[in-house]
Amino acid sequence: MTKFILVSGGVISGIGKGVIASSTGLLLKTIGLKVTAIKIDPYMNIDAGTMRPTEHGEVYVLNDGGEVDLDLGNYERYLNVTLSRDNNITTGKIYREVIEKERKGEYLGKTVQIVPHVTNEIQEWIERVAKIPVDDTGDEPDVCIVELGGTVGDIESAPFVEAMRQFQFRAGHDNFALIHVSLVPDMHGEQKTKPTQTTIHSLRGLGLLPDLIACRLMGPNPLLPATKEKISMFCHVAPEQVFGVHDVSSVYHVPLLLQSQGIVNYLRKRLNLDALKISREMTQKGDSLHRRWKDLTTGQERLFDTVSIALVGKYTDLKDSYMSVTKSLEHSAFRVHRKLILHWVESSDLEPETQESNPAKYHDAWRAVVGAGGILVPGGFGVRGTEGMMLAIKYAREQKVPFLGICLGFQLAVIEWARNVLGVPDATSSEFVTDTPSPVIMFMPEISKTHMGGTMRLGLRPTVFEPGTETWSRTRKLYAGAGKIWERHRHRYEVNPDFVERLQQSGLAFAGKDEKGERMQVLELPDHPFFVGLQAHPEFCTRPLNPSPPFLGLIAAASGAAVFEEQLAVQLKTFTPPHPEGSMVAEAVLRQGIPVPVTASKEKILLNGEVNGH
Repeated sequence: MTKFILVSGGVISGIGKGVIASSTGLLLKTIGLKVTAIKIDPYMNIDAGTMRPTEHGEVYVLNDGGEVDLDLGNYERYLNVTLSRDNNITTGKIYREVIEKERKGEYLGKTVQIVPHVTNEIQEWIERVAKIPVDDTGDEPDVCIVELGGTVGDIESAPFVEAMRQFQFRAGHDNFALIHVSLVPDMHGEQKTKPTQTTIHSLRGLGLLPDLIACRLMGPNPLLPATKEKISMFCHVAPEQVFGVHDVSSVYHVPLLLQSQGIVNYLRKRLNLDALKISREMTQKGDSLHRRWKDLTTGQERLFDTVSIALVGKYTDLKDSYMSVTKSLEHSAFRVHRKLILHWVESSDLEPETQESNPAKYHDAWRAVVGAGGILVPGGFGVRGTEGMMLAIKYAREQKVPFLGICLGFQLAVIEWARNVLGVPDATSSEFVTDTPSPVIMFMPEISKTHMGGTMRLGLRPTVFEPGTETWSRTRKLYAGAGKIWERHRHRYEVNPDFVERLQQSGLAFAGKDEKGERMQVLELPDHPFFVGLQAHPEFCTRPLNPSPPFLGLIAAASGAAVFEEQLAVQLKTFTPPHPEGSMVAEAVLRQGIPVPVTASKEKILLNGEVNGH
């Protein structure tokens, strides 16, 4: 029987349930267990794909094209696993399943209700997904971490809370534990316990009893012994069931913070984990993971040299909009032993209009760009701020500053080149000007123009490097010289094939294309220290111990030519793709009906819109 750990939250949302859930899973992996994770989002949306980044944060994309909550990115990064869209449950998904069953008559004419039909659907979904292999072992996970989004007491989360109340009996006492994360505010030096007491009281009233209470403290001060004793007394748990999570210098320290307070030992006893059969190989892998993670976090504290990057984006008001991008930069900085200095630059602040309306903001933005060792232009949608992005790209190109463009950044690099080098002054994207005479970037022909959700080019796709690129392509060298690489995509627009020949003749090199050679997916300037653009989103596949190659290239190049050459040599020896081997299957193979290994998850890949002809 799979062991389940539910992570719920109280008082306020956004206090770090995802990091605590991921850290708990990581610690269980260090003792040799196989761990998966599920995120429950109580909103009515089918998925996160149509949400504004400034409202919901980053839309994280999975191998199967699932557009999901950014916490699944935490799970994949910490646990080094590959999840599917089914690992993200929303109210919209559950209701859609229930209604489809009702329309098919599967409820035998009964009145369909929240209890038992919706709650049963939630439980069955969790049971089913918890058994899906998510790592290179191909085995069913031993433990499933289930994070319940929002806060206990929210109207929209009520069906999920009730489902989990029932599920604890369905799973059995030895197979279900609850970690409740609660805010402990510090009021002028006094740690207040009343909010935690209140949320625990509400939780108990709903039929869920916490096994562990994670007290989240917004500040550097740890949980005081007196506070711990008080929470223990009034929340009816033993002191060892209360642990504090204060602010630390990096979220990568959280697993070790939890371990130091005995969370692993408690869960061993509470879930009878020692009864699970753990092979010597998995134990050794766990020991290695623990050692490498500890080296990562301790080494982080000893960094003195810095590397500065200007992130020129259009959603900088909410830093979570670029969660995977910032994590990719952090992981790469760890690898080159540098402390990351990240300058957030709102792209519209670089535009001449801002100079007229707010000169101070304009000059501050340009000061950050000019002073940075590298420039990054990430993805986004819409025309706002794109002129500022292109000004930053032009500066990086002309001044030989290391540059990385992702998705929209890739497309804007093409437009900037077309305008200022190729000599097409009105070059643009049909996303910005629908009837433009020079659509260097065009709407992809197979994409739906009427539906937004799940209709983009999504999920894991191959990029094939052009012949001869092994001698000069920095991108290819960062992937250890591989002729074909796999990264996740999320876009509706692409380089117009009608302009490709002219762009290449003028000196813009498209080093990588899709399998048919029709879609431009990697661009480089061979005579530039590091000028790279990718249509894909490589940030979604970064790992703390295995950073994304293009981001590593940017960080290394921004740290100096010697560091860059050193990292190319390291990549040649150590780089391994973060995806299970079976997931890297060509679409042509699937279309021909050639048998695919079980680990390839044929069903997942067939869910991609392009395969279905949408």
